[in-house]
Amino acid sequence: MGKRSGKAVRERNEQTPPPVPEPLRVPVADSHTHMDMQTPEVEEVIATAEGVGVTPLVQVGVDLPSSRWAAEVAAAHPGRVWAAVALHPNEAPRIVHGDGAQGVEVDDTDWAGKLREPGGMAELEAQLAGIDELAALPQVVAVGETGMDTFRTGPEGKRAQEESFRRHIGIAGRHGKAVMIHDREAHEDVLRILADEGAPDKVVFHCFSGDAAMAKVCAEHGYFMSFAGNVTFASAESLREAAAVAPPELMLVETDAPFLTPKPYRGRPNAPYLIPHTLRVLAETKGMDEDELAGIIADNARRAFGF
Repeated sequence: MGKRSGKAVRERNEQTPPPVPEPLRVPVADSHTHMDMQTPEVEEVIATAEGVGVTPLVQVGVDLPSSRWAAEVAAAHPGRVWAAVALHPNEAPRIVHGDGAQGVEVDDTDWAGKLREPGGMAELEAQLAGIDELAALPQVVAVGETGMDTFRTGPEGKRAQEESFRRHIGIAGRHGKAVMIHDREAHEDVLRILADEGAPDKVVFHCFSGDAAMAKVCAEHGYFMSFAGNVTFASAESLREAAAVAPPELMLVETDAPFLTPKPYRGRPNAPYLIPHTLRVLAETKGMDEDELAGIIADNARRAFGF
């Protein structure tokens, strides 16, 4: 089970890891992490997180190889790691059109590790079939991260992205798994497609990026909102406003590690053991006792993912 990461991830991981925070008294899950992009070995990542009350971990795939890896890691660490499997929204345009095609940009993390030739819809179908097969496994608790991302993807790539998202929604519904959504500058598209396809019973907006109005829409539909370390950033007032109005019973917490390291360690490598920083900012934002909010979020994760 090898690690797969690009230049930006390697550079981040080469920095000094932040110190271990004060442990949580009530354990919570990290609802979204990428251990294959982190420097420590898996067992060390898990143990360090458990030492501060962060357990279990949801290991998330972004393409077919990393989704298989996620399922393997979850099978090897039952109850401590669970898996989510999918083709990332930016992966679908790469599969169909290849790298460098009009409307398709390569993320500088370059998790696939090489430039890709166009595979067309036939290749997308083949890889979706692989995700469908993985989604049936008992250690896989979510289909994700899938969704829409218009930050880097133009109109041509967006069509492939939307088709992939629709198919992932179907896979999640067919297997009774949560759908884990990546939504970057695409709120209206994501909500429209969920309505068109019929949202699965459990929908998780990973790294929630909306404002208070979006949080209210998600609450009306019963969608879970998972907050990451960026909610701690000084510039993220709109995210804190969203957290303030989000119903506690629909909130989750995540790292998206090695990305989005919370204050005061922004820019250094993130890891599941840093969840306490984010949880404490969420509790302060909502004016809630830390232990009370942690207990609610732990219950939410069990409901969302069926741990």
